[in-house]
Amino acid sequence: RLEAVCWNEADDCIVTPLAGLPHIVVELAHGHTTSSIQEAHRLNSPYIINDPTLHQAIIDAVGNPESGPLDIRTLARAVFQRDVGAVLHGVFLEKVAGRLRLQRLLSSFIEAEDITPVTSGGVKLDRVDPSGDAAAGYGNILFSRTEFVARRIRAYFNLDCATMRGYGLGEAAQRLLTALSLYKVLKVLDSGLHLRTACDLDAQTLTVTRPAGLTLDVALLADIEQTLPTLITACGFGAHAVMRLKAASAPRKRARTSRNSPPEDATPEEGDAE
Repeated sequence: RLEAVCWNEADDCIVTPLAGLPHIVVELAHGHTTSSIQEAHRLNSPYIINDPTLHQAIIDAVGNPESGPLDIRTLARAVFQRDVGAVLHGVFLEKVAGRLRLQRLLSSFIEAEDITPVTSGGVKLDRVDPSGDAAAGYGNILFSRTEFVARRIRAYFNLDCATMRGYGLGEAAQRLLTALSLYKVLKVLDSGLHLRTACDLDAQTLTVTRPAGLTLDVALLADIEQTLPTLITACGFGAHAVMRLKAASAPRKRARTSRNSPPEDATPEEGDAE
C-alpha cells in the first residue's frame, strides 16, 4: 500500500507530486505496461532485471558482484538512480548476484487487539422464481458469514534513518527519502485504508514515539506534496529519470502430461513401430 499510493491507476503513471522520481516502466505485449513501483520485487522483477542492458549496468556499477568486498553504498547509489522506491522498501537482486541486497528502510504492519467474531447473514433473492432449483443457481438462497471486529486497531510505521545515512547518498537524497517516506505514510492514513471489502478504516490519532517531541498530522500532506518536486529536482536526476524498457515474452509453462506418457521426443521401442 505504501507503493500503491504513488501510482495513478486511472492514468497508469506515477502521481503528480512525484513526477520526475526515478522508476522503470516496462512495455508489455498488447499495449500493456508494468513498472518497478507496481512489481512485487521491484527492480528484481523478471520483466525488469532480465533486460540485458539494465542487468549489465548494475554489474558495472557495483563491480564484481560475486566476490571480493562489496560496497553497499555503491549498490545503494545504483538503485537510487534507477528506482528511489526500491531504496526505501528494499530489494534483493538475486538475479544479478545472491548478495546484492538492500534492506527495508520503511516498514509497517497493522495489529488488532481484543478481536471478536461477528456473525451475520442474508439472502440472494430471485425476483423471478423464488422457489427455483438452488443447485442450478435459481431461487432464494440463504447464506451466513463470519467477520471480525477489534476494540483497537493500530498501524505501525518505522523509518530506519541510521541505515539510510550509512548509504552515503548525500543530504539531498536523504531529504528526499525522508519526505517520500512521510508522504507514503500520511497518504496511506489519509486515503489508503480501504484494506478489503467491508474493511474501511479511518485514522483517529497519530503518535510519533521516536524522535521524541516530533509531531505529525495528516494535514501536513499538502505541504509535503508541494515540497517533493523541489526535493526531486535537487537530486539532479535529469530529464531521463524514468527508464523505459521493452519486456521479452514470458516463457510459457510446459503442458502437463500423465506419469506414463512418454516424452515428446521419445522414439518408439523396437517392435512397436508399424
